[in-house]
Amino acid sequence: MSFEFTTAVDIRYDDLDTYGHVNNVRYGTYFEEARIDYLAEVVGRGDRSFLAADGEGTGIVVANLEIDYERPVRSVDSVTVGVRVPNLGTKSFPFEYEVRDEAGVVATGESTQVTYDREAEAPQAIPDDWRDAISQFEWQ
Repeated sequence: MSFEFTTAVDIRYDDLDTYGHVNNVRYGTYFEEARIDYLAEVVGRGDRSFLAADGEGTGIVVANLEIDYERPVRSVDSVTVGVRVPNLGTKSFPFEYEVRDEAGVVATGESTQVTYDREAEAPQAIPDDWRDAISQFEWQ
């Protein structure tokens, strides 16, 4: 399966550790930035405002995060992160990630998101418009 959605994520100076490569904890942030870009583009139709944490509506929370490191990223300007949703559950769905630099794959990972009713502070079913948008992007 390929990654139809990709986004560039800038490497910041403070992402680098004393060994001169991107610190392992930064990859979770790269996944998050790519996930937000994906949701804004695919579900929000280019509008990030639906992701605003204003205390209302649907949000997502991370239930699980796994990262596999292939090789270090040294000082470069940016990496490309591929994102895909391989399936949809009732209240949760996974994201798969692939981080690449100019030489190829540097890390892969997966996270599980749970859709969350901010007002009730409880999990909720994936909204139909989210389900439709993701399904259309991923499988049609």
